[in-house]
Amino acid sequence: MTSPTVLPNINPLKIAVIGSGIAGLATAWLLGDQHEVTLFEKNSYLGGHTHTHTLIDAAQTIAVDTGFIVFNRPNYPHLTGLLAHLNIPTQPTEMSFGVSLDQGRREYGGRDLRTLFAQKSNLLRPRFLTMVRDILRFNRAGKAALIQAKLDATPAARAESLGDFLDRLKLGAGLREDYLLPMAAAIWSCPPQIMLNFPALSFLQFFENHGLLNVQDRPQWETIQGGSNRYVDALRQSNRFRAVINSPITQVIRREDGVFLPQINQAFDACVFASHADETLALLDEPDAREQETLGAFHFQENTVYLHHDLNLMPKRRKVWSSWNYLGRAQTAQTRAVAVTYWMNHLQNLATPTPWLVTLNPFSPPRPELTRQRMTYHHPVFDAHTHAAQAALPGLQGHRRCYYAGAWTGFGFHEDGLHSAVNVAAKFGITPPWVTPA
Repeated sequence: MTSPTVLPNINPLKIAVIGSGIAGLATAWLLGDQHEVTLFEKNSYLGGHTHTHTLIDAAQTIAVDTGFIVFNRPNYPHLTGLLAHLNIPTQPTEMSFGVSLDQGRREYGGRDLRTLFAQKSNLLRPRFLTMVRDILRFNRAGKAALIQAKLDATPAARAESLGDFLDRLKLGAGLREDYLLPMAAAIWSCPPQIMLNFPALSFLQFFENHGLLNVQDRPQWETIQGGSNRYVDALRQSNRFRAVINSPITQVIRREDGVFLPQINQAFDACVFASHADETLALLDEPDAREQETLGAFHFQENTVYLHHDLNLMPKRRKVWSSWNYLGRAQTAQTRAVAVTYWMNHLQNLATPTPWLVTLNPFSPPRPELTRQRMTYHHPVFDAHTHAAQAALPGLQGHRRCYYAGAWTGFGFHEDGLHSAVNVAAKFGITPPWVTPA
């Protein structure tokens, strides 16, 4: 079925797509409506960070996600449209945040006052009370900075890092170390200290979009019923493209009339890289200066992820248990990879007595007998250099018959990956069925 917004292409192109995360899958599906598309994936499964595990627990089958888990409609318009188009059912969830420091010596939850003061001594701890006050100050200052930026953002304001912004406001260590950096590190899956290099206005805009500069009025979060891989299966079963798994591409040679993949001895009219920027740069034969400068600006954080049910990797106080739980230690460098546990029963409404947990980078691994699987994911790390490279990336699209997609082109989330696929499809004159043509 051809898109109603584009005339059928009488000369279909032969296109290679490298990488089967949301960006690669969506690109292959969109382009496959009019062109001959082959999708190459190095892993044994399609989906990238969409990774659903089927488990048998208490005589029932459950699906647990360990990569992409949640979305909300206001900030994920393309994903919302795709899921609706594919008739993928979703269900409401919530994204409460908890913090457990120094193996439970200091804890709080952010759901309400009861969880905020689940540890009674928080009422008497000056650092904690100052943190609560500073959260309100940070929220007000963040909103004011965004309003000012819309009126007249100076070059200095656009160049200001989150760390500089916090220094300028003279906000306390409690806000940084016990709230803001833990939350940001958990969101972006990167070391807390690295978040201080994030451009302040971009950080504040993300927080504003997701209601994180408000105490209330936050968007309703949703999860996919039966696991996120349901949309992966739907795209794969569309037969719009050919998918080849266990096929790591090692080199892409550009020619005047197309691209050549020597590993499989095949030529294509164009290639879409839906791989991470650093991987993409390594695949390009003789990258030019512009490609090296733009793609070389992106860096990625390796995160070790466990699917398990070891309660030692949750807050000690049950009242503090939240959808996502930051685990920190005062004596550990803030440059260490973030440790965070997702409570999957709560996030995915799993009707099982076993507490299924997903933990990134624990200080100590979960007990082997309580561990179901260990994985490694890579997440983008952002700073002023990456944001400048993102601005330059559109100028590379189509250069030497290559196109680039991935969550790293935006904020690093599922919507960003899908948005990048939509942008690539537009270069071929293709509009998604859920988008109304301008």
